Formats: sequence, structure tokens, C-alpha cells
Amino acid sequence: MGVILFGLFALFLILGVPIAFVLALSSIGAIYYADYPIVVLSQRLFTSLDSFPLMAIPLFMLAGSIMGHGGITKRIIDFALSIVGSIKGSLAHVVSMSGVMLGGISGSGVADAAALASIMVPEMKRRKYDLGFSAALVAASGSIGLIIPPSIALIIYGVTTQASIGDLFLAGIVPGILIALGFFLYSFYVAKKNNYPAEGKVSFPGVWKSFKSAIWALLMPIIIIVGIRGGVFTATEGGAIISVYALIISMFIYKELKIKDLPKIFFEASVSTAVISIIIAATSLFSWLLSSQQIPQQITTALLGVSDNPIVILLIINLLLLVVGMFLDSSPAIMLLAPILGPVAINMGVDPVQFGLVMVINLTIGLLTPPVGTAMYVSSNISGVPIMKLSKSLIPFWLIMITVLLLVTFVPAITTFFIK
Repeated sequence: MGVILFGLFALFLILGVPIAFVLALSSIGAIYYADYPIVVLSQRLFTSLDSFPLMAIPLFMLAGSIMGHGGITKRIIDFALSIVGSIKGSLAHVVSMSGVMLGGISGSGVADAAALASIMVPEMKRRKYDLGFSAALVAASGSIGLIIPPSIALIIYGVTTQASIGDLFLAGIVPGILIALGFFLYSFYVAKKNNYPAEGKVSFPGVWKSFKSAIWALLMPIIIIVGIRGGVFTATEGGAIISVYALIISMFIYKELKIKDLPKIFFEASVSTAVISIIIAATSLFSWLLSSQQIPQQITTALLGVSDNPIVILLIINLLLLVVGMFLDSSPAIMLLAPILGPVAINMGVDPVQFGLVMVINLTIGLLTPPVGTAMYVSSNISGVPIMKLSKSLIPFWLIMITVLLLVTFVPAITTFFIK
């Protein structure tokens, strides 16, 4: 049955079928071939979504949609600009900083890339920044939202592996900041080389004014992390709390959200949730079939048979995840591979939370690589930069992220320091 399952998976993937239907159709083919009761199909699809922790996803999706319409993105960008306005290439540094701040609010790398591209690329173009560099920086900085808490990808990993979502959120902070710092340094090099302008002088009154305007938005990730880690609420309850909080500050403090905007916001959040839910249900069915044939155990045995050196095994796992990230989005990739590769990594002495960040960083790089680099395509569409040119401009950003990935893989303290 494994041959049928993977054969159909490869066939539908090559034909360009959406990934949720690739997983579902290949699973149905395998069920038919193995003569399993057809009721298995509906049972697995339903039970995979019957999960309290998974309710965090639609709630954080709703919070992100509210923030996108409530003036929060603009205030965060203004605050970042007030801090780095005197540095050459200020707008580029604003993009890197905003990627971290927005990532701590929306939880979606693609959503952040779209928001940054819509606002920042036209401004950078107006100031004669290289368009390829601008589009690449926006795509890469936006993708940090997949790593910085509250990350949807980390929630899915936590639900799939039963790892603590609160610990995963804490563990994502340092890697996300390290990646943003790498982008900042590279942007500074490019700005000096091309003599990109500063946007003004930094002054305490200006920073204070923009900080006061953005403080309500900046408090959001703090509320989430402190609340979950402190045991005040679960990740799911945190999603509900932060959605209500975002609604209140957008409507009554920033006053940029109107009652008439709510149907559109709820519709956007519903569509995004539906897409992820279909993927989760189809992936769960696929994973169950893999487990029924003991394929994860066979892969684990095969990997351990390659070498007994933990460094070699971890490098192989990273290479596999990088390749997978080029073809699959983060949600199905995590649900498919975490149960397979997680036990291998744990046998090598890797902390489950650390491995979660290894997976998510690998798959974040996948957002920026063809042929299925979602954040890359979003930035390309908004900026008008062709994919081939954008891919070339993204190479330095890939190298920065891979460097941080290797640090996370082989220096456990980067992710486990705050949770031990």
C-alpha cells in the first residue's frame, strides 16, 4: 500500500493538484487498494479536527485579520522608522524590524509579507532602492512571522507532537530575532554600497510619540506569551482574548475599524481557517495510513542505518526538510513529517521543542524558494519583480536563515534557554 500511497501522492503533486486534494485523493486510492472500510475516511477526517488546541488557529487568524484592517501595521512601521530613521537605508531596516513586530502579532508569514510588500515596496521604489532587493527583503522579513510567536506553524507542531505550545512560543523568540538581525546587517551593507538615504534624525520625542501610538499593538505578543507561559490561559483561550483585544483597540482606540468592516474581516478569517482545516484533515488521514503500514518506523530505521553520528543524521534531516519545504506548505509538512522525524531527532538527544524550531525554520525557508514559495510569490505579485530575478535576490537571505538554522540545530541553548 505504501507504493500506491506515495505513487499517487507524487502523481497528483506533479499534475499541480492543490496539496489538500493531493493528500486526500492519494489516501482514498490507498484505502480502496487496501480494501479498508470506506467509513475510515469520514472518521479520520472528522476526528482530526475535533481538537480543542486546534481552535487556536481560527482565533489567531481572526486576530490577524482584525489587525490588518485596524491600523496596527502602519503604527508598527512608524515606530520602527522612528528608531532607525538616521541610519542609511532606513526603510530597509524598518522592514526587518517590522517583520519581527508583526510576526509577534499575526502569526502568519504570508500575511506579514503581503502587508509589508503593500506598504513598503512602493516607498522603497520611490527612493530608488533596487526593486529586486526590496521585494526579497520584504518576502524574507515577512516570513519571520512563521517563527516569532504566536506562530500558526508552531501551534500545529505542538498539537501534532503534544509539545508545549507555550514553550514553543518562547523558543521561537531568539531564532526570529537572530534572523532579523542578519537581515538588518545585510541591509546595512547594501545601503552603504548603494548610498541609500536615511529618512531623518532620531529624536527621543519622536520615538516616544510613535511608541505611545504603537504601544497597544506592541503589548499583544507580551500578553500572549506571558498568559500562556504563566498558566493564565491556554493557547486557544489566548487566541480568543487577543482577538477581542485587537477588536477593542482597532475600534475604540485607533478608531480605524468600523462595524461595516466586520463582515469582510470574518469572511477573510473563515476562508483562511477553512483552507488550513482541509489541509489538516487530509494530512491526518494520510499520516494514519502511513502509521498503519509502519512507514515512520521504517524511515527511522533507515536514517539510523545511514550513520550513528548525530551530526550526520541531523544534517540529513535538515536537508530533507529544506527539500520538502520547496514543495509543501508548512502545515501539511509539519503534520506529515513531525511524527516521522521527531522520534529520530529525540533519539539523537534533541529536545522536542528545539526540533520544532528546526522544522519551522526549514519550512520558513521554503516560503522563499520555488516552486511553492508562497511568500515569494506574494512579494513578486505585489512588487512586479519576476520570480527568477527575485530568487536571485533572495540568495543572501537564504544563507542568513540557513546559518541560524544550523545554530539552532547544534546549539540547543538558543531555543531551550528560556524553557529550562
